[in-house]
Amino acid sequence: MNKETPPSAYTLKDIAREAGVSVATVDRVLHGRSGVRADTARRVSEAVARHDFRPLRAGAELSRARAMKFALVMPSGENIFMQLIRDQVAGMSGWLASRRVAVETIITDVFNPAVLAQTLESLTGRFDGVAVVALDHQNVRAAVDDLVEGGMFVVTLVSDVPGSRRHYYVGVDNVAAGRTAGALIGRLTVARTGKIGVIAGSRLLRDHAERIFGFQQVIGLEYPNLKMIEVVEGGDKDDLNETLMVKLIAEHPDLIGVYNVGAGTPGVGAAIAKAGRENHVVFIAHDFTPYTRRCLLRGIIDAIISQDPGHEAMSAIRLLLGLVRREPALAEQEKIRIGIIMRDNLP
Repeated sequence: MNKETPPSAYTLKDIAREAGVSVATVDRVLHGRSGVRADTARRVSEAVARHDFRPLRAGAELSRARAMKFALVMPSGENIFMQLIRDQVAGMSGWLASRRVAVETIITDVFNPAVLAQTLESLTGRFDGVAVVALDHQNVRAAVDDLVEGGMFVVTLVSDVPGSRRHYYVGVDNVAAGRTAGALIGRLTVARTGKIGVIAGSRLLRDHAERIFGFQQVIGLEYPNLKMIEVVEGGDKDDLNETLMVKLIAEHPDLIGVYNVGAGTPGVGAAIAKAGRENHVVFIAHDFTPYTRRCLLRGIIDAIISQDPGHEAMSAIRLLLGLVRREPALAEQEKIRIGIIMRDNLP
């Protein structure tokens, strides 16, 4: 080894070469494992001390010995929040490259269980792990279980499949998110009597089903002055959600609130604005985007229930990386928290 090489540039292989042993032997000494002769351990320890070599850096180097490939399975369509997650992953390219990780984004119809299951099945043998926006359906559960059985690590993102063998779920507590929406509408309607509409993407999406459940709990138990209209589904599409909202306004003159459970918020907002009902209908939506920010400023939306797309993207990749490396997860670090954004506290 060249004596002019600065200590910070020494690698695990350099230490192994100087001590005359294998990289695996250096790793055993660094972690205090048995099976190494005393003289060999002494040579390794001396080389480590001589160059102020750090074991944590060595462990990181070992974990980067093999390139890893992850799949990010995301919904098709114009869901702005999902696009923000994709953008966050794209922005992590330098961080990923330094860890020898490649992420391939795969777009599919997550509302169709057969299509989503087929997409997951196509990943077999191609990736080390997958983060998927999932649908809670038996076909999808079976596909997830098959991936895990085949040795792949699976993390669900935003929407969960809790009955499957997936390793982690990354997202907010959706029952709590729904309860929060119910409490906001209940308080913001200021004890008025009237009807409340609920627009979902699909009740087969676990996050939507849980949000509706939490919302119904609060409205049903705490606000007897409010009557929920039957939930309608717009597939998270702007045009369908606008049509549904126009119909709700026309059929229910006493509509005083609406909760949009998923995406498609621009459609709901457009219908409210065109009807001139901004001051009459309390509108609660999810996810802070440039559009929802404008709606808060204009008074079309009253409150946004937010979750951090950057945190979710990083958490999903970090958990998959930890699974591959056999490193424990830090539960508090990966917890995704619910935020409430109103016009008065805009970021």
